Amino acid sequence: MKKTIPLFFLSVFYLNFSAQDIQHDSLKHSNIQEVIVIGTKDISQKQSKPLSSIDEYLEQSANINMLKRGAYAWEPILNNMPTERTLVTIDGMRIFGACTDKMDPVTSYVEVSNLSRAEISSGQSGSSHGSTIGGSIDLVREKSTFGDEKFRFGLNSGFESVSLQKIFGSSASYRNTKFYTDLNFMNRDAENYKAGNGEEIRFSQYRKFNISGISGVKIGKNKLLEASVIYDKANDVGYPALPMDVSLAEALITSLKFQYLPKNKFISDWETKIYFNTITHRMDDTKRPSVPIHMDMPGWSKTAGYFSKLQTTLNQHHFNLNLNGFYNQSVAEMTMYPTNPTENLMFMYTWPDVRTFNQGIFLEDHFQLDDFSEFTFSASLSYHSNKVQSDFGLNSLQIFYPEMKVQNNRILKSVSANYSRNQFGFEYGIGVGYGDRAPSVSEGYGFYLFNSSENYDYIGNPNLKNESSLEANAYLSLKKTNFFGKISSSYFHISNYIVGKVNPNFAPMTIGAKGVKLYSALDYATIFNISLDAEIKVLPELKWTSQVVYSRGKDFENVNLPFISPISYLSKILFEKNKFNAEVSVNGNLKHSSYASVYGEKPVSDYVLLNANLGYKFDFGHSKIFTKLGVENLLDRNYTTYADWNRIPRPGRNFFVNINYNF
Repeated sequence: MKKTIPLFFLSVFYLNFSAQDIQHDSLKHSNIQEVIVIGTKDISQKQSKPLSSIDEYLEQSANINMLKRGAYAWEPILNNMPTERTLVTIDGMRIFGACTDKMDPVTSYVEVSNLSRAEISSGQSGSSHGSTIGGSIDLVREKSTFGDEKFRFGLNSGFESVSLQKIFGSSASYRNTKFYTDLNFMNRDAENYKAGNGEEIRFSQYRKFNISGISGVKIGKNKLLEASVIYDKANDVGYPALPMDVSLAEALITSLKFQYLPKNKFISDWETKIYFNTITHRMDDTKRPSVPIHMDMPGWSKTAGYFSKLQTTLNQHHFNLNLNGFYNQSVAEMTMYPTNPTENLMFMYTWPDVRTFNQGIFLEDHFQLDDFSEFTFSASLSYHSNKVQSDFGLNSLQIFYPEMKVQNNRILKSVSANYSRNQFGFEYGIGVGYGDRAPSVSEGYGFYLFNSSENYDYIGNPNLKNESSLEANAYLSLKKTNFFGKISSSYFHISNYIVGKVNPNFAPMTIGAKGVKLYSALDYATIFNISLDAEIKVLPELKWTSQVVYSRGKDFENVNLPFISPISYLSKILFEKNKFNAEVSVNGNLKHSSYASVYGEKPVSDYVLLNANLGYKFDFGHSKIFTKLGVENLLDRNYTTYADWNRIPRPGRNFFVNINYNF
């Protein structure tokens, strides 16, 4: 049975069927607060660096920061909350990393060549595909639509001086009135990067390639079938902030979708998708010059799931119903090789073959009160079950929790309400919500997971209660012909806030570790965020934009929470005329003085960066070439931020060039 599911999916994708990208009623996405455009069929002239990584695109959001352990695979922090408290999906599909050190976030398995946009929802507005506290990020794939017969081909290439990164990609698409297909490829090859003043950051290199395909066929006037596949493979990935690197990070992500557009007025859209993904991740320390004891640390994650979404309209009510479920297997192990060959190998499960089953239902009612006002109510309910399949792993955890059960069942809930009004360019909105989440596999079942930032081994706690959050949010904006301004804020009161606490009764497993922390829960913690965005059109060709973000996080004893951003700012001037554009920007952080010393944080100095770029578009009949040249960190500042694991310096001065050819 284990082999049947993946073989079924692979056979389906070999046939290369898929479906149309339907234009739905805009009310379907009423809960989305922000959309970051990524698609690169035609490289966007408005992007500072079009062939940058997905991570750099996401950093544009006022709500997202990226936690960096190296030059590759940054962890998205949404509303100053890590991935345990947020939800990241690809086209609504649940995917779970296979690394206990979070070296492989979901965002690392996609590329700019196969994504259209990132849809960001804050708090319980992002609960349509599962439980969350901080919100959700849905990475939406780029694909064609049915239409007149057309063939497109594109080539992308780029180079970055700071790491000698070489980028090459290609894409091809074909469509007609009954069929379409999209294929693309992207390859990146980077050496160690240099921080400011020429300091080489060792073990920051990486190699990766990504292949993606989507094809579609009409099986009736109002019936569509879609299949897609992503294969992503990275190797020789260095992590300078961690004691180990990665020899392999590999993902196969597949899906099959059926979509039906009924002819009656009551049901407008019914979409059902089944999916399967498998991830393999291998940590490696063989290239490190000094290792006290060699270790192999592979991990595997397999997920099969589905969702079925239904849209209906009744008078002024627009309903969205989402029935969804998934089954995940997470396994990670560690083998230690003593320096004395006569000694026995040491083996343990760091994730003891945890099987997670989740079945949920989500309902949203978007109600149009009048021509200017609308109200959105949503609620979800899920059954969540964890089971430890490995007897060896179970026995290991029972050393700490003798009464621990094999299986743990939970009920997860969420509810939210939002009101907004938009009239004469003036818009405001308020919202409240409640939601809870289950502990992650690491928080519940992790076994001696080393945190190099705090220098402690972590052990999971299967007896943790659900973490729950009460939230409130508000925004106010004004939009005129030559001006746009918006101020938005959010507040989270999180009960049973899960953290690690030192237990002096246990000895660490990792050589040099300070001790052992067991996952436990604080009474509560609070996180407050506020951001200000402004855009002024100085001239028809000249635009100035700016952004300031402030965040604060404390626990019930007024102790600072870790990885809470200090005040950050961004200001840029963009000039666009005909086929030419140019941009100059300044961004930075103030001093990180509200650091969490309890969690190993230290103060970080302020910094400011100067960047510039320019682009030009060449037209040759049906062919187009777009070029982008630029420089980042022009003053070659040697700096680090609060979000850099173990305070590894970020890249210094970086000259880049991006070229896109399309016909």
